[in-house]
Amino acid sequence: MRKVLSALLIVLACVLVPLGGLSAWAKYEIGDTGRYVDTMAPLAAGPDVQSAIADSVTDGVMNQIEVGPLEGEVRAYVRRAVRSFTGTEAFRAAWNTANRAAHDAVLRALRSGREGAVTLDLAPVTEQLKSQLSYDRVPLANRIPVEHTEVTVLEAQELGTLRKGFHVLEIAGFWLPLAAVALAVGGILLAVRRRQAVTATALGMALGAALLALATVVGRALTLSDLPTHVSRAAAGTVYDALTSTLRTATWFILALGLTVAAATWFMDHHARRRAASAAPAPAPAPEPTRARA
Repeated sequence: MRKVLSALLIVLACVLVPLGGLSAWAKYEIGDTGRYVDTMAPLAAGPDVQSAIADSVTDGVMNQIEVGPLEGEVRAYVRRAVRSFTGTEAFRAAWNTANRAAHDAVLRALRSGREGAVTLDLAPVTEQLKSQLSYDRVPLANRIPVEHTEVTVLEAQELGTLRKGFHVLEIAGFWLPLAAVALAVGGILLAVRRRQAVTATALGMALGAALLALATVVGRALTLSDLPTHVSRAAAGTVYDALTSTLRTATWFILALGLTVAAATWFMDHHARRRAASAAPAPAPAPEPTRARA
């Protein structure tokens, strides 16, 4: 019974490793507005994000003007001006403001009982962008429309399902990692051969971490494949990598720790067996047979 119960606890602990890591990441990294904004802030200096923003703003400006045969030259000039703006402090401030507003809107919707789509008003961000471009004397900057444009961040039909999952993750993000540690310790203490139990636990947790790393890679591929055609896949990939950076670091740490502990435990067990074998007394020699006298 001890062997069966110990094995069951160890297996459950190893199963909870990827689930606990994922839920803790969702709760403490994605579910915290400050951490989310801090994670997204460095992306404002990335070429993929800056290029995607420059394309979007340029399209918005060109949709408001008629330039006839000079459209190509004007578009190129406006894009260079906007691309230059994306390297300024004003752009980084606008980027952080937009990310904070979007994250706050989603969290309020998930934590409340409100129904309907989650929307974000881009007018404050657009006004800040227009003011800076006008100050820099970018041509046609005054043509940028500043309207109370509501952008849908989360569809209404998706809100109910995500709300249930979000509540589960908020609870599991704290308890699942603790449960994994408690089950692992309990399984090791109940084991008849504890060194082997430690080795099995370490290898199982390393396997769970490897599966979580694989799931992160697959999730990236699926996310990028489902994007609309007008969304920059390079920029979306950069955002995905930034948001999952902490998760990937924790995953590789658990994987390396599990393999290290398993190797160290196996070496100690092997060394102990060799010492026990060398310390055992040598078997006594068999007595010589006596010869009968003639």
